[in-house]
This record gives sequence, structure tokens and C-alpha cells, in this order.
Amino acid sequence: MQPHEWLKRQLYFWLFGKIKIRNPKHEIRNKSEYQMTKIQNKKASFYLNSDCSRSLEHLKIYISNLFRISVFELRIFSIVCLIFLILLATAEYSSSQTLFAVKWVNDGDTIVLTNGKRVRYIGINSPEIDHDKQRAQPFGYAAKTFNKQMVLNRKIRLEFDRERHDRYGRLLAYIFLPDGIFLNEQMVQKGYAFFLFRKPNLKYNQRLWKAQQEAMKAKKGLWNNWSEQKKRYVGNRNSRRFHMESCPHARNIKRSNRTYFSTKWDAFKAGYAPASGCIKEFWSYGSKD
Repeated sequence: MQPHEWLKRQLYFWLFGKIKIRNPKHEIRNKSEYQMTKIQNKKASFYLNSDCSRSLEHLKIYISNLFRISVFELRIFSIVCLIFLILLATAEYSSSQTLFAVKWVNDGDTIVLTNGKRVRYIGINSPEIDHDKQRAQPFGYAAKTFNKQMVLNRKIRLEFDRERHDRYGRLLAYIFLPDGIFLNEQMVQKGYAFFLFRKPNLKYNQRLWKAQQEAMKAKKGLWNNWSEQKKRYVGNRNSRRFHMESCPHARNIKRSNRTYFSTKWDAFKAGYAPASGCIKEFWSYGSKD
């Protein structure tokens, strides 16, 4: 018996202690029983690899022979697993339908719930407002005002992705209003935020990117009165961030991951966002609130 097969049986024995695990080579009583076990395993393997491999009964036979358990015990195990999955799905659905009240709006992409938890919108980035000796960026207060109109003192539904929190301890979520409006998308569609690619939270990437392309085409919000001179920018295909070619971080990008743009507009249209070291350069195009 292969070591991994023996471990599988031991694992099953640990989960279901009443089921006796037998090692075919050492625990079978006589030679005829051992030969019968080999024949059953061969039959199960044949069924599994034949045209009938999709048959549930054949799969049951194969698994029951693999773990040396009866088909009845396998059915009981399957029912238990099914019940567990149903309960898990029900709990997750119930959690996703819970509504939370908003007591404060920090800016265009961050809010505070009445339970004190701070929430950062996934997949978007809005212009900054005044803080820590930094001047407000164009459309920063306009984005905050729109966000406030949509959620302040109202109920929202949070939908999560692969990561629940960022490095600052904020909840990472997609925001939905009771009427079904997807607020992350609305912020981008109105031109109050841009699409921000960040792994592993990729659930609505395509929708948010498409919303940005539509806003750019309509020249809404921060895309209005756009004016810039052609330069050379380096994008990182892995992180979807772009830098000025003169930026030291741009030189650290692997050549295989590099892509080039002649304008920031082209980089945004391709779904790239400015790297943190280039954010000030990005907001120098001269638009105003």
C-alpha cells in the first residue's frame, strides 16, 4: 500500500472512529480475501476510468474500496457533508444580507459605521482631501460630498472579497445600497474615483474598469478638461501600477513585466493606476473642483 493511501485511511479513521481501517497486505485474514480485495479495487479503478466514470454509483464503489468502508457509510458521510455545506452557504448569505448604518464619511472611498468599524471601498481610489500637511487634490471634496449624499445616516450592505482587512485594520468591502446600487461602481462612473487593481480582491474588476472607461469617454468628473504633455511612463503588468520613467521604482520592474505609455490617460484607460510615488505628478494636470 502506498503511504498516501494509508494516510487517507488513517484520516478517515480519525474523523469516524467507529469505522475499522484495514491494511489489505497485513490485516486481511487469508489469501482469498486479499485476492478478492485486489479484484474489487481493479474493478473500481476500471469503472472510474471507463466511459461510465461519471456514474455516481461507480464513484461510490471506488471511494468505498479506497477507504475500505461500506457504501452505506459513504452515503452517511456524503449527507453530513451536504448538510454542512448548506449551513455554511446559508450563514454566508445571511451575513451578506446584513445592513449597516453609516455614521461618518471620511472621503470618497472610506466611511465609518455606527459600530465603529472603518470601511475602505475595494477596487477604487478617490482624490485625497486635506490631511497631514497635504493639500486637497482636485475633486477630492466633490468625491466626499457625493459619497456623503449616498450613504451618510443610511443603511448599506457590505460584500467582501478574498481579503477582509487592509494593513490599517479597515474592512475592505464593496458597498451596495438597499435599492441595489453598487456604490463603488457609481463613484467611478461619475468620475469621482478611478479604478484601482489590487490582488487578490478581483471580484468586480471588469465592471469597475469598464465604468472608468465610460467615465473617461464621457469626460466626467476628474476626467474633464484633461490636459497633459506626452511623456514616457512605465507600467507594471503584475501590479497594474505605472510610474514615470525617471522614477527609481520603475527601474526595479522586471523587463518581462514592463509596458510603456506615452500619456497618463492611456495608462488609466488600460486599467493601470499611478504608483504612490507618482501620485502628486498625476494630480498636476490642472483641473479644479
